[in-house]
Amino acid sequence: MERTTQVIGQSTEFLDVLERASRAAALDRPVLVIGERGTGKELVAERLHRLSPRWDQPLVIMNCAALPETLIEAELFGHEAGAFTGATKARVGRFEEADGGTLFLDELGTLSMGAQERLLRAVEYGEITRIGSSRPLRVDVRIVAATNEHLPEKVERNQFRADLLDRLSFEVVTLPPLRARPGDVMVLADHFGRRMAAEMGRDDWPGFGPQAIDALVDYQWPGNVRELRNVVERAVYRWEMGGPIETIEFDPFHSPYQPASVRRPAAAPVTMAQGEGGDAAAVAGRAEEDGDAGSDFKSRIARFERDLLAKALAEHRFNQRSTAEGLGLSYDQLRHALKRHGLISAGQARED
Repeated sequence: MERTTQVIGQSTEFLDVLERASRAAALDRPVLVIGERGTGKELVAERLHRLSPRWDQPLVIMNCAALPETLIEAELFGHEAGAFTGATKARVGRFEEADGGTLFLDELGTLSMGAQERLLRAVEYGEITRIGSSRPLRVDVRIVAATNEHLPEKVERNQFRADLLDRLSFEVVTLPPLRARPGDVMVLADHFGRRMAAEMGRDDWPGFGPQAIDALVDYQWPGNVRELRNVVERAVYRWEMGGPIETIEFDPFHSPYQPASVRRPAAAPVTMAQGEGGDAAAVAGRAEEDGDAGSDFKSRIARFERDLLAKALAEHRFNQRSTAEGLGLSYDQLRHALKRHGLISAGQARED
């Protein structure tokens, strides 16, 4: 199976997760991979297979959310001819295809309770039965499953079997979102940028300019690495030769010509103030009391961010590294924010 995407990263958070996955790979036990969309769950599943004793056997991938509920069991376990309408001939399921190797079940949380019950028996006893057959078949399959849902909560709501979760969670590998590994953003961006430039036959790769770097580092990446790749490749494709890339567009759907029925206000820039809803509301309230209620949303957020930075700097005796740690930011992120608000000057902030 050829890959155009690699496992790339150098942050401690990311490397710790890869180390855990690598250690689990050698054990013939189920592994559950948890992570938001776009964090690379399938790549980690492939790593678990390639580093296991089963590396030379099949790696079979099935997206449980891609099939209607009525076909999932037939896809997993196969069926005999005539088992249901349209089953004109017998067909092996994914378990039989993966015999001796690894079966990766993506979007595990979407499985129906009936499919979960049959999956539990397959995992527990190594036996499956094709739909329409009464003869069980022995299979030797290692299960790696992935989901972006919190399965213990689904168990509490009786939407997922507790015994199946117990069986599949010998090891749980939780992938950090890209916003939790800011040091990897530019590493990944440069990789995707160089690859896209080469794909388009552009030998000279100028990299990103300061404005583009600020935008990439400050963005929160709700779609994680997959979104970052799309944003960078789009920027390279639109790039005019002659200098570093400065223009970054995060929302390809944004346009002044959107139909009136779907038009919505342009999103405010992502700033450190996001997630501080209570404080932001307080700042907005103070702005109204000060007679500044006519200010636009972006200006209020910018004032709130500047106030937050100034206060944090004072609390940490204007030590930038200590301030960054206190705000949960990387040093580079803090530096960009301080520059943006003009807070880097003699006596205002120092590195250590």
